[in-house]
Amino acid sequence: MADRSKFLKSGSTVGLTCVPFSGGQPKGGVDDGPIEMIRFGILDQIEGMGYAIELSPGMDKYRTMRPASDPPLGRLKNPMYVSMAAQRVAEQVREHCAAGRMAVTLGGDHSIAMGTLVGSSDVYGDDLCVVWVDAHADINTPETTDSGNLHGCPLAYVLGICAETPQGDAPFGWIKPGCVRKDRLVYIGLRDVDSGEKMLLRKHNIKAFSMHDVDKHGIGRVVEMALDHVNPDRSLPVHMSFDVDALDPSVAPATGTPVRGGLTFREGHYICEAVAETGCLVAVDLVEVNPALGDPESLRQTVAVGCSLVRCSLGESLL
Repeated sequence: MADRSKFLKSGSTVGLTCVPFSGGQPKGGVDDGPIEMIRFGILDQIEGMGYAIELSPGMDKYRTMRPASDPPLGRLKNPMYVSMAAQRVAEQVREHCAAGRMAVTLGGDHSIAMGTLVGSSDVYGDDLCVVWVDAHADINTPETTDSGNLHGCPLAYVLGICAETPQGDAPFGWIKPGCVRKDRLVYIGLRDVDSGEKMLLRKHNIKAFSMHDVDKHGIGRVVEMALDHVNPDRSLPVHMSFDVDALDPSVAPATGTPVRGGLTFREGHYICEAVAETGCLVAVDLVEVNPALGDPESLRQTVAVGCSLVRCSLGESLL
């Protein structure tokens, strides 16, 4: 990967940010996802591929920064905590991207993508393409969300499609609306999309490939079409955000919002392999591994898959 990268000045170094954070959703345990991946050996695995690792400091601060008072903001739960954590993620990812490292972020729930996308877009600008691999669209606005869980809202803020733009010191006021362009976002693997999200996808003409498309065309053609949409010449930087619930629960059972009928083991890995092969990948998120859900074998299986997806994103191949 380091030799093939079109954008990374320090392509032999992975900038790793671990975010033990669960404030964007109600199920405890997802904050332990990064720790379990470290216990499973992800650091040694990355180094074994020939990379050096630059690890963001202060991982424990994500657990201790929860404010004493954090009242709901309309329907949104834990708005100040999510905003504070995502802003810190943005700073850490920005530092890795500015240094020309591959920015790898391990979550934690998917609300942290507000931070990862702001961090990478601050460096790569509106050229940045986003490949969002997920069962869910995560594009709810404060007006459309039913649950108020912010792990279902990160894209609404970075795309700038909320009815009201947060300002100043208000939660999420630090996010520049539209730092990710709508025409540079593409989804792969959707299969559980809220009615309000469907309306937003249509309204803003955002490209999405559901599991129906995967069934119809096959994963190889879907990835090709997705990349053709956002990056037709393969000349722009790519940020891939991968939620393990994109995979079928038989593949990754230890996650908070599993939905039957997801990507197979090989389909998930093919996405990572194919995006890595472009040489355009500059940032990767791997989120929503929840060690508290399921038995020890479910945990081992999900953590192993998460680590394997990261390695494939860094260039590991079958041969």
